[in-house]
Amino acid sequence: MKTFALLMFALLMLALLATTTRAQQSEPPAANPDPLAATAAMLAPADHRVSPSARMTLAQLETLALDHNLEIRALQRQTAVAQARTGSAGALDDPQFMYRGWGTPLAKPWDLNQTQHMFMLSQNLPGSGKRQLRSQLAASDVEIAQARVETKKRDVLLQVRQSFYALLRNDEEIRFHDEQVALARQGVESARIKYVVGKVPQQDMLKAQIALTRLVEHLAIQEQDGDLERTRLNTLVGRDPGSPLEVEGSSAPPAKLPSLLDLEKLALEHRPELTEISAVIRQDEISTQLAQKSLKSDYTLNAGYMLMPETQRYRNTYMAELAITLPGLNRGRHEAEIAEANAAVLAQKAEYESRSAAIFAEMQEALVRVRTAQKLADLYSNTLRPQARAVLQATVAAYQADRTDFLNLLDSQNSSLEVELNYIRAAAELEQQLANLERAVGTPLPRAASSSDPTSNVHIIPEVR
Repeated sequence: MKTFALLMFALLMLALLATTTRAQQSEPPAANPDPLAATAAMLAPADHRVSPSARMTLAQLETLALDHNLEIRALQRQTAVAQARTGSAGALDDPQFMYRGWGTPLAKPWDLNQTQHMFMLSQNLPGSGKRQLRSQLAASDVEIAQARVETKKRDVLLQVRQSFYALLRNDEEIRFHDEQVALARQGVESARIKYVVGKVPQQDMLKAQIALTRLVEHLAIQEQDGDLERTRLNTLVGRDPGSPLEVEGSSAPPAKLPSLLDLEKLALEHRPELTEISAVIRQDEISTQLAQKSLKSDYTLNAGYMLMPETQRYRNTYMAELAITLPGLNRGRHEAEIAEANAAVLAQKAEYESRSAAIFAEMQEALVRVRTAQKLADLYSNTLRPQARAVLQATVAAYQADRTDFLNLLDSQNSSLEVELNYIRAAAELEQQLANLERAVGTPLPRAASSSDPTSNVHIIPEVR
């Protein structure tokens, strides 16, 4: 019995050993994980192309904004209301018709032959020159409304230009991102080979993975910024915010900026806010003249036909009345109105001087920012970009000759990427500050002939082996 138990235990152990052996044979051997595989997958080439029909130039966007911007349309409707009001501003008051019957006996209220019937027309006639001044007041309302429309147009065009160059900058940033991704993919393949043969430690590979993941983060941020700018730009030009939109164009800053004195002259001639205040001053001056006219009398003419009772010798008669206002008896009120109108003129003139000073200060600040942006764009274009390209090429050559490691290559690549992006932003900032300067002046500045895109001098990506 004891021998049988030992035999069964031996058979059971053999069966368990055979099952374990088959399970181990069926499992694939554990592979050495590639720490850069996930990052390499995230750096897959992306297709950012859009339909050619969705690409618009700055001129096309500005035309759309002027024609379809909702804020501009609302102010234009108010201008149309002011224009419609001019037709009635200088018109006479409506004439009045009046019937009056009196003298009807209470004992015989139905006996209209005993009633005196009167039919009368009445017309108010304002004093000399008042109607013309009221028409001029209405016309000045139209001028003020038109100046407000122009102010809004300048604001909208400024926002369109800023969004246009921001979106143009975003396109360039994504283009440089794609170029850096191409370089990074070459570096990943080279580093993977060296990692397999043991030339690169795993710690450096993990650091490289973090550095490469930043490229993915950069793309996500740039895509978000681009989508936000498209939404703003679509709204400004009156399109659906979610409509596809891409921009095309190039930077063409002025070859030479006008002097501050010339800019001030342009602002006095073209700044719509100053035009609006000037129209308000003229309107207040007309109001002063109208207040002075209030010392002149107004007239009311009444003319009527009277049908007398049968007992009268003449049954058909007429009547005429003339009523005249006496403003001289209420001179204190009218002189107060004249003083108020004069004070309004002085207040608007002070507002004009204050606004002019604020505009000149705004223009000076915009000019300083333009010059600073121009210096930065030149610095990046002529100095930092060539230096960054030279460093990157030297680092690539050293990496190919095994004189430096992969992390140094990534650092050089990131430095080059940062310089290129800063240059793109500096070029876009220059255009945006020029738009602010043109907004401060109130009119576009003469631009240089359209040249090639300043960001078109793209560095050649060296091949990493």
